[in-house]
Amino acid sequence: MPATQQILGLRFFDGNIDEAIEFMFRHGGFLVAPSGTCFARLRRDAAYREAMMHADLAIPDSGAMVLLWRTLRGRKIRRISGLKYIQHLSARFFVGDKTSSVFWVLANEAAREKTVRWLRANQFPFADVDLYIAPRYGATIEDRELLAKIEHRKPAHVVIGIGSGPQEKLGHFLRDHLSYRPAIHCLGAALGFLTGDQIKIPGWADRFYLGWLLRLCAQPHIFIPRLTRGLELPWLINKYGENLPPLEVD
Repeated sequence: MPATQQILGLRFFDGNIDEAIEFMFRHGGFLVAPSGTCFARLRRDAAYREAMMHADLAIPDSGAMVLLWRTLRGRKIRRISGLKYIQHLSARFFVGDKTSSVFWVLANEAAREKTVRWLRANQFPFADVDLYIAPRYGATIEDRELLAKIEHRKPAHVVIGIGSGPQEKLGHFLRDHLSYRPAIHCLGAALGFLTGDQIKIPGWADRFYLGWLLRLCAQPHIFIPRLTRGLELPWLINKYGENLPPLEVD
């Protein structure tokens, strides 16, 4: 098993990017990369909480979490951003192993078109049936159509880029219901940073934990409400530390 640290009840991988990718290639399962705005969901969304607790690998994508863990708890964990992860993962697909079969789950038609252009630009082989536009999911997720498509294609990898919350629940559902064990990478907006579906995040901004600021400036109507949820994170880490916060009951 890889080295981990437990933060707010979740086991976060404590190693480098290539080690994380190698683990997923070898063992499969589903990987999550929660941002700083996602932790409040642990207290309010039972299905999301269940998915996060049972993820096979969680990478510390949130710069806010990494900094707060150090300042409030005096402990260090190496950050692996979702952007860096998808960069290294796609390099493995495009350069290191073009024989890998990959299935792409996307949020809408625009994301699909941009992903197709990106794959063609990198000369990565794919078929139209390897790209799936996810429906708008409810509180719980059981996408039997997607499950059947993946069962038919049997890809080694499934990359899910539909946004935090639904994607982790979907990854959990797929892992537990597929007849085999692919590597399922739940990466949200990170895929869009490469395909052009999201604003481009320069390397310096990602390195200094400023990707959120660029996204806020580009789409304030979307990200201001999300960032308000992130204000809970210092309180959560200070109060609960390694422990999972209790689920609120309506």
